[in-house]
Amino acid sequence: MTNRIAFASALAIAALLTGAPAEAKGCLKGAVVGGVAGHMAGHGKMGAAAGCAIGHHNANKKAKQG
Repeated sequence: MTNRIAFASALAIAALLTGAPAEAKGCLKGAVVGGVAGHMAGHGKMGAAAGCAIGHHNANKKAKQG
């Protein structure tokens, strides 16, 4: 339980420190989805990290298109 609280706190601090809200939004949304999927597979932290990276990538791709 403390690992989840520490991870959520670190993720929130990282989101606050990022400059562009679209990138943070993509990361947070991806991290939540990836964390849930990873948790089901037994790898929540790795899923959250991968989800953040994918969400960040998709947010950048969407920003370049529009």
